[in-house]
Amino acid sequence: MYIVTIDEEKCQACSECIDVCSQSMIAMVEENGKKYAMFSGDPDDCLGCYSCQEMCDEGAIEITEY
Repeated sequence: MYIVTIDEEKCQACSECIDVCSQSMIAMVEENGKKYAMFSGDPDDCLGCYSCQEMCDEGAIEITEY
């Protein structure tokens, strides 16, 4: 199982992580006028491919194996 943590303060809402996730586990949300990516899937379904983490130039995504 993999835990995907997205730092909403670092996220620039570019949506590249959403595009690269083959399991469609990341969604864009808007809260208090700020858009950011959020992990929205079941951690058991994450493949742990690290594509989203590698794609994020802002360093907003961290994946840890649990």
